[in-house]
Amino acid sequence: MAQDEVEVLVVGAGQAGLAMSEHLGARGVPHLVLERDRIAERWRTGRWDSLVTNGPAWHDRFPGLEFADVDPDGFASREQVADYFAAYAEKIDAPIRCGVDVQRVQKNVGRPGFRVETSDGTIDARYVVAATGPFQKPAIPPVVPGNAKVVQLHSSSYGNPEQLPEGAVLVVGAGSSGVQIADELQRSGRQVYLSVGPHDRPPRRYRGRDFCWWLGVLNKWDEAAPPRGAEHVTIAVTGARGGHTVDFRALAADGITLVGMTSWFEDGRLHFASDLPVNIANGDATYLRMLDEADDYVARNGLDLPEEPEARVFGPDPECVVDPLRELDLATAGVTSIVWATGFVSDYGWLQVDAFDADGKPRHTRGVSSEPGIYFLGLPWQSRRGSSFIWGVWHDAAYVAEHIAIQRSYLAYDRAIRSSGPHLTADTSRHNQDDEPTVTTTGGSAVQVERAAGAQLGER
Repeated sequence: MAQDEVEVLVVGAGQAGLAMSEHLGARGVPHLVLERDRIAERWRTGRWDSLVTNGPAWHDRFPGLEFADVDPDGFASREQVADYFAAYAEKIDAPIRCGVDVQRVQKNVGRPGFRVETSDGTIDARYVVAATGPFQKPAIPPVVPGNAKVVQLHSSSYGNPEQLPEGAVLVVGAGSSGVQIADELQRSGRQVYLSVGPHDRPPRRYRGRDFCWWLGVLNKWDEAAPPRGAEHVTIAVTGARGGHTVDFRALAADGITLVGMTSWFEDGRLHFASDLPVNIANGDATYLRMLDEADDYVARNGLDLPEEPEARVFGPDPECVVDPLRELDLATAGVTSIVWATGFVSDYGWLQVDAFDADGKPRHTRGVSSEPGIYFLGLPWQSRRGSSFIWGVWHDAAYVAEHIAIQRSYLAYDRAIRSSGPHLTADTSRHNQDDEPTVTTTGGSAVQVERAAGAQLGER
């Protein structure tokens, strides 16, 4: 591909890119999806071996296709998810080119659109959608120096316990990834230390319903922004071993030593904050608050769901919570590995446009960038809490695709005025002073043309 042109270029063929392709295709918008690896590659090689989804199969999917080999209440494995997306790409006949790396995107000079340099040549695109998602560059805090006598790896590089050298393991991060990895390591016979920071701990199931169902009926999926002070709080929930509520007391009872947030390292010793009891207590509070809201919902709606008073019973605080470790001599404790389950940071070095703030984060509204013609998809809290889930990105893609279709309609209007061609028609016979004229393009989309923008028909 030495030189090519396309109206919409979608970068990435994961769940975001496929959702984008489906909605663009449904609107008749010409587009191309580029993927540097395979479809849904992060699900195949960017996750540990035993990973399963955090939501049940009835919930964590696109509306147009169910999982063929997973019980609706079950949790799909990473390979099943990757195969699902490969099948979805075939179902919607997505125009995907795999093995093509997008290296640079820059604005065209003196004309609209963008010049896209790839490993397979140059593309001229009118619109570009960055559908690379949030899991771009592993974030490892600069706490333990690289020359320390301990193996360090990010959770995205962790595969299984056999990958690590013999000895104890410290897992830093108590969100979904950290909890599942720590539990797996402990069950393999390792001594495990788990560094627990602030977290949200919902019930896996309550009164016969999964927490995904409860978040839906309680309108929590549609929250537009995280609660104040909870912007960086992780969610401790798991679908592992059939799905169960994360219970840090139970993890400690099984032999995992809980410690506070990892703070600093000196002379072979790791030092931890004194926040472990507070973090556990705050996690309990969010858990109980959700049970309260669920009980109120059941009462208000007269639902016949079984009561579950045992869900409110906590075991005793383990010794590691009552009197938490403040430091750990790694050599003395036999710790030979640290797994950093500390999330990711974005990496948009290839997207060289004016669409980022001083911290390198995208400037956007529901995925519509501050740089006209550039769009983002797959970001956490892009439009709502549910944006990070498979079904959430599908709905976000619908909004972005509609915005692109509207922009195309404006351009079609401009072309029609100049050429008097058949690209645009409008029925103004029924418009009065308060009506907004409807513009219809040959692509079949319709938009309300704003008089404030001066783009109305039949001016009086």
